[in-house]
Amino acid sequence: MVSILPAPVDDPIAHELLDEYFRSREIGFAHQNTVYTAVFPDPATFTPPAGVFVVLRDDDEKGVGCGGIRRIADSDAGIRYEVKHLYLRPETRGLGWGRLLLDDLERRARESDAAELVLDTHHSLEAAAGLYAAAGFRAIERFNDNPNATRWYGKSLVD
Repeated sequence: MVSILPAPVDDPIAHELLDEYFRSREIGFAHQNTVYTAVFPDPATFTPPAGVFVVLRDDDEKGVGCGGIRRIADSDAGIRYEVKHLYLRPETRGLGWGRLLLDDLERRARESDAAELVLDTHHSLEAAAGLYAAAGFRAIERFNDNPNATRWYGKSLVD
């Protein structure tokens, strides 16, 4: 049974997963003749109440995925959190664990009274776009200046 637990971004396992994530994006962008700009997050960004970072562990308690939410400027709808660094090791993809991570982060945003959850991604990440669409995210206007992003998504958390 998998587990998802909060972890500081500078925890050794979280750091290892983030490093893998950044390296995978650098390689992916290089294949497209594009430069990926990796910025390791400040731990305070993912420390409650500013946000939270989680690590997904497999049956053997090995860290195999991660992701976080951080509070950003409120929107007209109210409190807004952004999903960041959603990553699964390649050997675990297709098992539904990405959806588990995303659902967990959404639950945490709701518990923090978020009215909206947003994220950005790159058009080359087609599986991620499919995951976000299946989870109810819809295309929105650009909300940040992330040089690595080409698509922006949002989801209302107000029932």
